[in-house]
Amino acid sequence: MDGDGSAPQDACMRVIGLTGGIASGKSSVATLLEKLGAAVIDADQLAREVVEPGEEALAGIVAAFGQGVLNSDGTLNRAALGELVFSEPEARRTLESITHPAIKRRAEERLARLRTGGTRTAFYVAPLLIEAGVTSRVHEIWVVYLDQETQLERLMARDGLSREAALARIASQMPMEEKKRLGRVIIDNRGSREELEAQVSRLWREEVLREPEEEPP
Repeated sequence: MDGDGSAPQDACMRVIGLTGGIASGKSSVATLLEKLGAAVIDADQLAREVVEPGEEALAGIVAAFGQGVLNSDGTLNRAALGELVFSEPEARRTLESITHPAIKRRAEERLARLRTGGTRTAFYVAPLLIEAGVTSRVHEIWVVYLDQETQLERLMARDGLSREAALARIASQMPMEEKKRLGRVIIDNRGSREELEAQVSRLWREEVLREPEEEPP
């Protein structure tokens, strides 16, 4: 799903981009898909991997922001780095120019490995799939959806945030209603865990295994 509408290079393997807003339940959906047997690549996990000690991206971050972003054991001090880039757009762009290419390379390596192994469908989970402009990595987009009030309540409960702080985090991302319009498949996570499990199982059967839903007797 490139900007010109063409499919990504993994034409022989269907790559589904799974995204949504903060606290919408992307990780829960990804876990359910993995339990069903799906191949899942998580962009957040890749982002953690590329800044581990010895990685080129970590060296680049230190070169750009100084030794103060490291813990005493040489690992990345995410809190210290966050303070430097959270409110500074230029610093954030510098960080992204270091980490995004590294994440892209790691993602392409994982996708290539799955393709070589004969995987027919893979899920690429990325919270900023659309905002970061990496939809070229996928053939189609699935969106885990919440209305804003439910999203707000779950984010406040999950992260212990005030309403104002939670609203600020939600406002930093593309609005859920806009993201919903860009998804080929919408996973509605406003209900219970059981309802989510049933929905994901149905999508797995119909969209991945291509098994039609049985008619009730």
